[in-house]
Amino acid sequence: MNFLLWLLLPVGLVLAIGLAASFYMTSRQPRSAFHTPAEYGLQFEEVVFNAADGLLLQGCFIPAPGSERAVIILHGHGGSLDWDIHRAPAFHTAGFNVFLFDFRAHGRSQGRLTTFGYLERQDVLGAVEFLHRRGMKHIGTLGFSFGGMASMLAAPICPGIQAVVTDGGPTRQRTALAARAVELHFPCWIADLLAWLTVLITSLRLGANLFHYEPVRWVGKITPRPVFFIHGELDQYCPSTEP
Repeated sequence: MNFLLWLLLPVGLVLAIGLAASFYMTSRQPRSAFHTPAEYGLQFEEVVFNAADGLLLQGCFIPAPGSERAVIILHGHGGSLDWDIHRAPAFHTAGFNVFLFDFRAHGRSQGRLTTFGYLERQDVLGAVEFLHRRGMKHIGTLGFSFGGMASMLAAPICPGIQAVVTDGGPTRQRTALAARAVELHFPCWIADLLAWLTVLITSLRLGANLFHYEPVRWVGKITPRPVFFIHGELDQYCPSTEP
């Protein structure tokens, strides 16, 4: 009995940590920065639009009169459009309409659950539909980290996205989660186990196999549209050695 108890204790602890990590990583992310395009002398419109599954999202549209080209800038996990507004002037000067928005469960937008890109695909699809209604005919995405993951999952099912740029977008959720666990001083083998367990538990909570929705399984389906990967060799969330 004592042996069984000693065996069950660490197993229960690992399961508890995995469950806690799942709730932590999928919890709502509050707005943590406050900026507007007006700080850069840009005229803009605050907009409310629907994700493809109907959720209300809020964003910021910066028009370039006479242009039918647009770029959607996608923020990282825990961020908001505020963090990326400084990127808008360069695109606007180049003749692009710029659209930024807060992902579900982030900042201004509705939602209580963030999902490693699985549901965020619907947010990107809604953003593309919004731009189509505004007369945009040439649309590309620029996604950072979490936003890069969402773009790699959305583009294969959205012909309206004609080009994808992903900056530090992890190829697998597990890799990014394991890297975060290592930052928290977990041994590598425990970090890998916890990352796998977190994705498994989150899959059960969502009723969807998130292992199937890893970007590495989908990004090849974007072809023949162009994809530009921006990557740093010291990026632990997206290591260059990962197969």
